[in-house]
Amino acid sequence: MQTLNPAPFFCVKLTPTGMTLIGCVLVGLAMLATPQVRAQTSPDAQAQGVVAPTPDAVPDQHPPVPNPKDPFEAFNRVVNSFNDSVDAAVLQPVARAYVKATPAVVQTGVKNFFGNLADVWSTVNNALQLKPQETVESLARVGVNTILGIGGVIDWASKMGIDRHSEDFGQTLGHWGVGSGPYLVLPLLGPSTLRDTLSLTLDFKGNPTSRVRPQSAHYELLGLNLLSKRAQYLGLGDDLNDLALDRYSFLRDVYLQKRLSDVWDGNPPEDSEDPGAQDGAQAPADSTAPAASRSSPPESPARDTTP
Repeated sequence: MQTLNPAPFFCVKLTPTGMTLIGCVLVGLAMLATPQVRAQTSPDAQAQGVVAPTPDAVPDQHPPVPNPKDPFEAFNRVVNSFNDSVDAAVLQPVARAYVKATPAVVQTGVKNFFGNLADVWSTVNNALQLKPQETVESLARVGVNTILGIGGVIDWASKMGIDRHSEDFGQTLGHWGVGSGPYLVLPLLGPSTLRDTLSLTLDFKGNPTSRVRPQSAHYELLGLNLLSKRAQYLGLGDDLNDLALDRYSFLRDVYLQKRLSDVWDGNPPEDSEDPGAQDGAQAPADSTAPAASRSSPPESPARDTTP
């Protein structure tokens, strides 16, 4: 069987840092291609003394409240807009085609397969956090699903009542007292924090797919996992648009709140109403986000470290 050659831009080995740098270059080019917003009028309008309204002249009905957890908000919003454009132009159409053309049982098998691989790294991080029960259960999940579940395609462990304890190295750092740091939106990778960004390289290296050879097979698995993840959250964007006055602030608060919950294993301190307040620097709640963003957050696809 002939092996598919990777795309030209895959000739250089991609790492989380490399992917982020590539995304930063793309964002920079997009920003350079957009002229600065300034007052412009047509000759006829100038002759009549009429100044055409510009985007700067339109008042913002919901001005964002500065959030100490988001000191790079201006840049983050540009990157977020770039990511949304890529998602709308590429990821969503491909994911919809995948869902339409692939039987549900196959989609479930793909999801289970990559979930089983993620359990391997979760086992390591549970051990690093000195959680014996979670470590044993994560290891048991890997053994049961790999052997009985045909490489993880069938999730027998969940049917047997063995709980999943998803952990990554960012959570491990948080467990040992490392604060989350500023909120960041990474090109192509989405919401993150300084701590989670620094841990990405180990998270990618810790996943078994990073050792798959030839390299073309690794990238094929990477693409399939990304496609499977995106397909699971089709329609989520429309729901967010209906819920949030400011979609960016909503996603930021949900992500920070979810990561806080992840670090505290679902039981963050009750005196913390603010995303990340007990996980790094203190931050007031963003008044531009609806109350739903400060209650129990929905499952978020924000952080996906599986290569």
